[in-house]
Amino acid sequence: MKTEELEEKLEGGAETPNIDFKSACSWNDLTFAKDILAMSNIQDGGYIIIGVKELQNNSFEREGVNEIQKNSYKIDDMRDSMTKYADPHVNFNVYFPNDKTGKQYIVIRVNEFSELPVICRKDSTDTKAGVIYYRNKNRRIESAPVSNSYDMRDIIKLATVKMLQKETKFGFVVKPTAKKKLNDELKGL
Repeated sequence: MKTEELEEKLEGGAETPNIDFKSACSWNDLTFAKDILAMSNIQDGGYIIIGVKELQNNSFEREGVNEIQKNSYKIDDMRDSMTKYADPHVNFNVYFPNDKTGKQYIVIRVNEFSELPVICRKDSTDTKAGVIYYRNKNRRIESAPVSNSYDMRDIIKLATVKMLQKETKFGFVVKPTAKKKLNDELKGL
């Protein structure tokens, strides 16, 4: 990730379903598991940007990270620790970009699930086994258990599209419905 892309995400100054800010901290799977699980279940995944502090008035302030914190984000260790939380596995990368003032940040780029929605496998202080986490849109944006039909529909729709795309590669064809056939036949009338 380059400075320009980081600046685009920081300039909004607000969290979105695809962007989550965290204060400067070292890697700890307990801190990040729920957010990584949730972002893997939304279209296009998302970014967790470490080094942005939330203030009392719900605004955000850039603070950056230090070298000790940065050095704790070792991608292989991070992926190994997330394996115990996710079924199926989650796919993410970690970057260390600087903003335009030279402050360094840690960005975890979480990819959306590849085929099936991700279910939590492990209870912790912040997660519960058997729960599907999602970045909700119906209130203050947060990573939370799926709690309404709209969020579940988004996840099911994304999984359905992925499954159809995969099956189409192998020659599977979705047959048109009777209504579509009738509409096609009646087009000339």
